[in-house]
Amino acid sequence: MGGHEKFVTDIHIRFRDVDTGGHVNNVVYFTYFEEGRKDFVRSLFGIVNPEDYNFILAHTSCDFLKPITISDTVCVEVWVGEIGRKHFDFIYRLVGKDKDHSEPVVYAKGRSVQVSFDYKRNTTISIPGHVRKKLSAYAIERIESDETAG
Repeated sequence: MGGHEKFVTDIHIRFRDVDTGGHVNNVVYFTYFEEGRKDFVRSLFGIVNPEDYNFILAHTSCDFLKPITISDTVCVEVWVGEIGRKHFDFIYRLVGKDKDHSEPVVYAKGRSVQVSFDYKRNTTISIPGHVRKKLSAYAIERIESDETAG
């Protein structure tokens, strides 16, 4: 995903994350994505309080590639995917090191779609220019301009 910035958040695997099979439960992978998304938004836009978020989560997906155990060291990498007129995508990878620390291990890949939203008017809105500009530094896919986006 060369040439574009990525945001990285360390993940602390909790005992409650692990199922009876000794693996992190699949549902928890989405929580790890959420932690990366939260830290990304906090770092890039200074948003801390939930009421200050200017988007809603419209879709999320995950490809589970390898089980995570409680003894694994994991981080979530976050990039921005497509940026449309009203929506933008986050791209995620849960990665770690194998036991001998020689090669990175990709545990999962995911994507979420966020839609710019005005909570006071209860409607979708175009992505503000200053938000689009900051997101574009992390974009790995085509960026649509306001004139061509649908």
